[in-house]
Amino acid sequence: MSFPSNFLWGGAVAANQCEGGYLEGGKGLSDADMLLGGSHTAPRTFCPHIMEDKFYPSHNAIDFYHHYKEDIKMFAEMGFKTFRTSINWARIFPNGDDSMPNEEGLAFYDSMFDECLKYDIEPLVTLCHYEIPWAITSKYGGFTNRKTIDLYLRYATVCFERYKNKVKYWLTFNEINGATEPLGQYNGIGYVTPKDLAGNEPIPNNHLEDDPQKRFEGLHNEFVASAKAVIEGHKINPDFMIGCMICHITWYPLTCNPLDELAAQEKDLMFNDFCGDVQVLGVYNPLAVAYLKNHGIDTSFITDEDQAILRAGTVDMYTFSYYMSNCVSVDPNAPDIGGNLIGGLKNPYLKASDWGWQIDPEGLKWTLKKIASRYPGVPLMVVENGFGAADKVEDDGSVHDDYRIDYFRSHIKAMSEAIDEGVPLIAYTTWGCIDVVSAGTGEFHKRYGFIYVDRHDDGTGDFSRSKKDSFYWYKKVIESNGEDLD
Repeated sequence: MSFPSNFLWGGAVAANQCEGGYLEGGKGLSDADMLLGGSHTAPRTFCPHIMEDKFYPSHNAIDFYHHYKEDIKMFAEMGFKTFRTSINWARIFPNGDDSMPNEEGLAFYDSMFDECLKYDIEPLVTLCHYEIPWAITSKYGGFTNRKTIDLYLRYATVCFERYKNKVKYWLTFNEINGATEPLGQYNGIGYVTPKDLAGNEPIPNNHLEDDPQKRFEGLHNEFVASAKAVIEGHKINPDFMIGCMICHITWYPLTCNPLDELAAQEKDLMFNDFCGDVQVLGVYNPLAVAYLKNHGIDTSFITDEDQAILRAGTVDMYTFSYYMSNCVSVDPNAPDIGGNLIGGLKNPYLKASDWGWQIDPEGLKWTLKKIASRYPGVPLMVVENGFGAADKVEDDGSVHDDYRIDYFRSHIKAMSEAIDEGVPLIAYTTWGCIDVVSAGTGEFHKRYGFIYVDRHDDGTGDFSRSKKDSFYWYKKVIESNGEDLD
């Protein structure tokens, strides 16, 4: 097994899931600030207005805003070569359309990136990680309004200019393909229907109205915004490596029934490949366009001018999240199971986590080889991969998370095998390297980190940090460049 000598080992978080610092330093409200918590069995809840008697997990999160120096020092102790995080757009432009950026917000990220560079940790920065200024959603309708393309480009340009000598690796939108599914506000385009926006009571996310036409128009506008940002970023610093970020859920046909095969093929096309093709190749796949038209979507928003921009603004690298695989079948009675963003059908050959996410390291190898074959020569990064679990703190403060170590060990082996078979994988950042608020459920109880944070679903906890067994294991993995996995 062999990883390249310059392989970027690290971990990943997102601003809305770790920072906290609610409205501090001139920050404005973001979409994520409007979400209450949920659980494995209950969806998160959207609030059209901030309600003082409710607990919003992101408002304090794990308070990375005040603990980042301590946390980055611990990342350095593990040996991180890269740290993936995101910039909170509302910390830079509190209302999205402000005349000037917020200097205090810019200075915060200056300090954070400096702290990373002090330990020779390369920042890997997502510009929009399921979080846009709430004012853009409430005033403009998020990315369904083409004005938001310009607002995003201005925001991206400010960040590129400010951090051009500190950040080399950039991602334009996190899991952009979430908008291919009817996931309410959490599809990433920042759109809530006027009816839901006008309400006064919290609305479960799965009860938010879906407008497929608006959703795909918003996704298209994100494509254009991403391409324009890539073009502008390369002008500012030709050495920038700017990537897409896809939530890759690997879909298997449940059986060898040809109808299951066709159903899995279509699911893979529309969920995984559709967005990757636009951002990597610069073109809409004609099969995807036909799918949209056959499902009642008016595709006239895909203009010739926009297509020229998409061709000119292709990304430099393909990055993706991988947690699980799911099955697809035409059988309406096939048992289903949970998952990231969307669930699927139960695979009889796989085990699942307590949250119903099926554990499939071979699926990661399959995925890496499939992506490398689809986009030859394009560098790949696995920028999210992790195991959510309810960790137990022992009387002595230790956390024995062998289940997490087993998960990572098997997936790292799969990556190594894929590299040996020709896959150009250059980085791996585990999700989340420190406990964070779960995006899907809003829980602290669902923990991912190598570092335990004393923070709980009822809002209690002192935010103290402690090292789990996996902390020391991952440190050994990085020191050996992936050779020592015992």
